[in-house]
Amino acid sequence: MNLPESGVSAHYSRGELRERLRAALVEDGADPRRPSLAALAPYDQFHGRGLEATVEIADALAIRAADHVLDVGSGIGGPARYFAARFGCRVTGIDLTAEFCEVARELTRVTGLDVNVGFVDGDALAMPFADASFDGAYSMNVSMNIADKPALYREIHRVVKPGGWLMLSEIARGAGADPDFPVPWAASSETSFLATPEATRGGLVAAGFDVVQLRSTREQALASIARARAMADRGEKPPHRAVALIHGHIARTVMANTARALADGRLDPIEVLATRRR
Repeated sequence: MNLPESGVSAHYSRGELRERLRAALVEDGADPRRPSLAALAPYDQFHGRGLEATVEIADALAIRAADHVLDVGSGIGGPARYFAARFGCRVTGIDLTAEFCEVARELTRVTGLDVNVGFVDGDALAMPFADASFDGAYSMNVSMNIADKPALYREIHRVVKPGGWLMLSEIARGAGADPDFPVPWAASSETSFLATPEATRGGLVAAGFDVVQLRSTREQALASIARARAMADRGEKPPHRAVALIHGHIARTVMANTARALADGRLDPIEVLATRRR
């Protein structure tokens, strides 16, 4: 990244995340000592469309129980636990934010998935893994904080086995100006680095991947926002509450800025499936 790592981590970590999550679970009527994956899903899927997007990505992948999968930018571990529970595979997550990794480890332990899932504090541009360690990798709403995307793609290429897969779910640059800040991934333009879909494709190909599919999920994102608004109007809790958990009092502004930029095309969420050339 082109700024101190603390600049990114500070946007996500304000302390007492464990306590805030426990309070939210209690309010929902869930046992914070032994929460189910379903009880955690509104909070631990910290990316666009939440669990809906995680399931969609999983549906597109052929993962075996014997596979070892890498989660780049694993947050508090919701996708990693989902993948492990669904496929029986091993998942290793890496994240720059220490508080995220601490909470991810605790949640994985109390849900009984710590045999298959682990988390490492670290930088996605210099991962502490051997070459060709993983059968596949995914990354959800992470690269927007990374200026040197070619270095990110090269590093993922290094640790994925030849023929292995990579799934990216990211916010790409659309048409027009930058979004209004803050947004979920950045408080200002200083930590926001958006690439166009075309630049994303080109960077992956240059790093040694073949792009199998690249598609916009903007319409799905707008539909998800509309559903959440309708639920709020009815006095119901929306299914995706991770932004509120992480960002607290600025969450409303963050979500409003994102929704506006999606609606006018300044942001374009994309999903990219690629394979590492042999």
